[in-house]
Amino acid sequence: MGSDANKMNDGTSFQPTEPAPCANGCGFFGSTATNNLCSKCFRDSRIQEEQAVSAMAAVDKLVNKVVSQSVYPSSSSSSTPADEIETVSAAKAVPVTEKVSNRCLSCNKKVGVMGFKCKCGETFCGSHRYPEKHDCEFDFKKTGRDAIAKANPVVKADKVNRI
Repeated sequence: MGSDANKMNDGTSFQPTEPAPCANGCGFFGSTATNNLCSKCFRDSRIQEEQAVSAMAAVDKLVNKVVSQSVYPSSSSSSTPADEIETVSAAKAVPVTEKVSNRCLSCNKKVGVMGFKCKCGETFCGSHRYPEKHDCEFDFKKTGRDAIAKANPVVKADKVNRI
């Protein structure tokens, strides 16, 4: 009976296969779950894929920004906006690196998660967080005036004609 129980388990249980070497040839063993790559090579390939996707997104964003800001040629020209998009995308195929926002713009000190975002859009350390300390070009007065004007519209009654 003991052998019958083992036969039942053998038929329903997962049989381990012989480990296959990593597809990159690094010397470690891979698995089918990681496309026959070892864990390190699989992680590296995933990071490269993510970087390629983010670079393509940045290029697309840049191309769309350039095309939307440019003035389309007049109708007498033979080129179309679609032709311009293809030209711009071919010229801007180099990936653009974005600015790292974990450093102070003034002193280049690492700020980590404790960095202060200014209204000018930059990140600063504790000593440069005030607009006076980092020569901020953001116009706080104009923004305040616009906010007050929007919140308090001028109310005037219609003129009443006197009889």
